[in-house]
Amino acid sequence: MNIFLSASIRGGRQMLSTYIEICNYLQEKGHEVLSWHVADPELEKTESLLTEQEIYVRDMEFLEKSDCVIAEVSTPSIGVGYEICSALQLEFPVLCLHTPQTNVSAMIRGDKRIITRKYDSSAIMKKEIDAFLELVGKS
Repeated sequence: MNIFLSASIRGGRQMLSTYIEICNYLQEKGHEVLSWHVADPELEKTESLLTEQEIYVRDMEFLEKSDCVIAEVSTPSIGVGYEICSALQLEFPVLCLHTPQTNVSAMIRGDKRIITRKYDSSAIMKKEIDAFLELVGKS
């Protein structure tokens, strides 16, 4: 399955280790993470070589080639919100993961098209990802 991983970049990279874990897990399960760059520790350096238009075009092309979106939304990000909204317009399944202490936006939680799940461990996060991908595979 082609998966678009969405996570905070300019909004803050304090959850980078989680993004890396999600990306690695999806790849280990045989999925292609088109937006693997969100889990790249050197992302800020490599993206500084691109214009904002180039970043937008790249990410939208990845999104359009995806089968679904998995977004880590514990760190608020306008870009992640934009990607989620774009995915919904394309009628793609969306899973939003967050830590228990996160105050997730009502715009995310209130939209019945979005599956929102909290996790407090890697095991629970992976379980939620597996359940979502199983659901997506059946549709």
